[in-house]
Formats: sequence, C-alpha cells, structure tokens
Amino acid sequence: MSQPVSRYLHPFDVAHHPSLEPEVKRAILASWASDRNAVESQPGMRKPPELGKPVGIDDIFDAMKSLDEHNRPTRSQ
Repeated sequence: MSQPVSRYLHPFDVAHHPSLEPEVKRAILASWASDRNAVESQPGMRKPPELGKPVGIDDIFDAMKSLDEHNRPTRSQ
C-alpha cells in the first residue's frame, strides 16, 4: 500500500479516498472492524492501533456500505 494507514482518521476517510482501489479500502475497513481491535468493555467501539481514538463499529459498517452503493452498477434507461 502506498499510503500509510495511519493517515486515515475515520472510516469515511478511507471510503472516499480517490486513489485507493475498492479492494484496498475494504481490507483497511475490515481490519478496523476486526474483533481484535474491539475496545475492552465497549463492544461497539474499535480502536485500530494506527488511530488515536476509538471509532464506532457503525461508522465502519456505514463506510463499507457506502463503497457498495458507490460501486453499484446503475441501470440505463
């Protein structure tokens, strides 16, 4: 990966990054969502080692969902 992961402070920073491939975005977001990054006694929060503060799992899932919506083929009329 050409960009250090620590550069991204929020899941949407990853999801909206213009030069990352969708597969790379998904890999970063999936690693953030991993249970190994769960904050002890706060299962809804994740704290990846490269971030200074916890991120809500819902924000991570919303960022993943936005990737799906952005890459969904549109119907031509």
